[in-house]
Amino acid sequence: MRKSLPSRDRRAVTCISPSLLRYSGQHCWWVSMPSPDEESTSGQSCLLPSNDELILKCADLRYQYLGRFDALCGVSLEVSAGEKVALIGANGCGKSTLLKILDGLMFPDSGTYAAFGEKVTEDALEDEQMNMGFRSRIGFVFQNSDAQVFSPTVRDELAFGPLQLGLDRHRVAARIEDILALLGIADIADRAPFQLSGGQKKRVAIGTVLVMNPEVLLFDEPTAALDPRTSEWLTELIEDLADAGKTIVLATHDLDSLDRFADRCIVFGEDHTILAEATPAAVLADRELLLAANLIHARTRLPVQQPE
Repeated sequence: MRKSLPSRDRRAVTCISPSLLRYSGQHCWWVSMPSPDEESTSGQSCLLPSNDELILKCADLRYQYLGRFDALCGVSLEVSAGEKVALIGANGCGKSTLLKILDGLMFPDSGTYAAFGEKVTEDALEDEQMNMGFRSRIGFVFQNSDAQVFSPTVRDELAFGPLQLGLDRHRVAARIEDILALLGIADIADRAPFQLSGGQKKRVAIGTVLVMNPEVLLFDEPTAALDPRTSEWLTELIEDLADAGKTIVLATHDLDSLDRFADRCIVFGEDHTILAEATPAAVLADRELLLAANLIHARTRLPVQQPE
């Protein structure tokens, strides 16, 4: 059973129950895809993929920064709808690079990447319909929230994405109110993002993604630099998003929360390849693997884990 947070945070936590994620306010846009009138502008399908449907597929991805510094060396990955997948490994092993490729922010030097059955390339995303459909179905929460927020107010920040997709302003306004309530940030809706604390900025950054209602959520080190209370709030939010049917792919060093973040772990080596793929329990029980991946030190003491 999940621990309850202190009463001052209980309002935000109760706002993120699966029932609210499935039916937010009067707009019923969470989890279910947009109505037909939205589909023409967002490019999203009106049907959710089934849980066994392969929606992301990377094959033999290779990428170098400046043409000489390896980031990915032959990385392959498949993600099915509704999965929770954690990318774990030392700093600089390629986790963030892979997330950026999954989000279409970068493109591999070689290898292939397909999302929802369509190849994702720089040329393919030049097509406006393809671009809008792809962007509406995958959302990325950066590690550094300052890289993600730029509008004059929090409300403007949340409105930016949906308006870019051409959604009706009244519908966007309704979504914004839902997200403000969902994340417990209604009281800062008219403040400038640069005036907020780190935890508040993180909530706003998450809101800019959730307001788009993507099927796939990418998180880069979601709990990094957060205080324990905010970290627990975000961990519960990710759990609830997964319970509501979202597909989660995240990069993390947080081994303590690994079993909550993921059903499956992809372990990266410092040589930018994948060392192993297993359940969180199996990974945490394999001390030699954790040492090889530089996820623990030889003196690190881990609680006893029982592989599944």
